[in-house]
Parts: sequence; C-alpha cells; structure tokens
Amino acid sequence: MRAPATAGAAPPFSRATTGAVARMRAVPGGEFLMGTDGDYGFAADGEGPVHPVKLAPFLIDATGVTNEQFNAFVNATGYKTESEKFGWSFVFFGHLSASQQATAVRLRVLGSEWWCRVDGATWRHPEGPGSTIKQRWAHPVVQVAWTDACAYAAWAGKRLPTEAEWECAARGGLVQRRFPWGDELEPGGKHLMNVWQGTFPTHNTAADGFDGPAPAKSFKPNAYGLYQMTGNVWEWCWDWFDPGFYRVSPPADPTGPATGERRVMRGGSYLCHASYCNRYRTDARSSNTPDSAATNIGFRCVREA
Repeated sequence: MRAPATAGAAPPFSRATTGAVARMRAVPGGEFLMGTDGDYGFAADGEGPVHPVKLAPFLIDATGVTNEQFNAFVNATGYKTESEKFGWSFVFFGHLSASQQATAVRLRVLGSEWWCRVDGATWRHPEGPGSTIKQRWAHPVVQVAWTDACAYAAWAGKRLPTEAEWECAARGGLVQRRFPWGDELEPGGKHLMNVWQGTFPTHNTAADGFDGPAPAKSFKPNAYGLYQMTGNVWEWCWDWFDPGFYRVSPPADPTGPATGERRVMRGGSYLCHASYCNRYRTDARSSNTPDSAATNIGFRCVREA
C-alpha cells in the first residue's frame, strides 16, 4: 500500500466493444464454479465458498499488457502513471544493486522487508534509476497502479476483467483445479509458470529459468490460449476487494462490491512461494490500494465478445 486508502464509490462499470481483437482470445462464458473450499488457501482472503457463476462470453488479452504496448499508449497520450506522480515506488530488495541496497535498507516495508521504497522507480525504470526496459519490450509492464491500468484499457477500447471473468479465463475450462493445467504444481518435475524456487526471500534458484519477470509468452498457454495466468506478475481486476463477497455475490456477471478501499489482484507473481504466499493459483485472491504499484504487478484487458 503506497498511500492511506479512502473508501469511495467505484466509477461506473461500463462495457467495452471497440478494442482491437487481434491479440485476444475468446472465453465462451456459461456457468463455472468459482472459488475454493480447500484447506490449502487463505481463509482471510475469502477464497470460498465455492459458488456457481454464469458469465456472458468475452474476449481477453492472450498475455499481460507488455512494455511495448504500454509505451505506445504513453506516446499517444502523454499519460503519467501514479509512480511518476509520487516520484517513487516499491522494488524487491533482491533486485537492487549493491549501492541501491545500501540506501534502501532504511526504507524497507515493516513486516515485508523484501520490499523497499525506491525513488525514481517507474514503469520505464522498474528497479529505479539505472534500470531500463530496453531489453524487456516483450515483458509485461509493471509498476502500474489500478488507475493506470484503467487508463490504458479505456484508451485501447477495452476494460479490466471482473474477478469472475479473470478466474473463469484462468481455469481454461477445467473444473475446480488449482492451476490452469491441473492440480500438480510441477507435473513430472516440469515448471509451467514463473514462481520463486529456493528459500524466500534470500535465495531464488531460478529453476524455472527466471529470477524476475519473464517475457509475456513464456511457458505453455492454457486451453483458452492464455499465457501466464498464474505466476510472473499479479494482474489487476476491476472489482473492489471484500473477503465476504462470495457469500452475497450475484449468480450472473458479478462486478464486485459497490464500494471499497482495495482492488482485487489475481494470479500471484514470480515472488510467490509456498512458504509465505501460496497465491499462484486460479482460485487465490489478493488486493492492493488503487494507487499502489510494484515490480510484480501488471494487468491484461478484456472486452465484450
């Protein structure tokens, strides 16, 4: 969380029908079972109860929005992100240079000391001054807040997915499976997503091939043709976050609570590890304030079919 949150009404939810569809994939909609009653998750996140949800068909980006795509948006509009306005953002301590670590050690987040406040960290310079996206055009854009994601989506003629749409898409047609491919984290010892291996947060073996964010089309897509719905970077959803919402959620096309303080994030990231953040699952939930950003938060867009 970057700034004190203030509760307020959500801007009106509106459908999107004009966005280009070339890089999108179709999700057929219909009814699916959302959430989990399993004991492997986090009760405080409100991952259950399992409940049927019916969705209209929709289109969703095959990948998270990339640096190349976000750069086109900024060049066309002159948009300034929340991180650029604040002048700083959150960076994983292990990805800072030695000199940066010496400075940032005083600016760690209490209770989550692997996060540091770094001046000058933005989407163009994800780890702060001296870092660049020049070799990362195909990576998901990071250091983008919920408000930034909404601005891009509106420019592109799209919108952010609702939490229900995101989970339906991530499941790829599978029923009540933990991951987009099934229930095993590493079936046959094969890595199918970019998450932390080793001892968090001090040693990442990078056994999956990546020590940080991976290109957006890394690993095999799910049955709907969607890449990295779990792992790599968190993805913003439209909804306000409420751990009790599943118990009162409408049965068809839910768009989340009317008000709130934090927005839903889904999918986990390259920093997720079973020892502290077992949220790299299709049914896991998390949240953050709409103005917050970090080196492991991105997004993808949807539009009506």
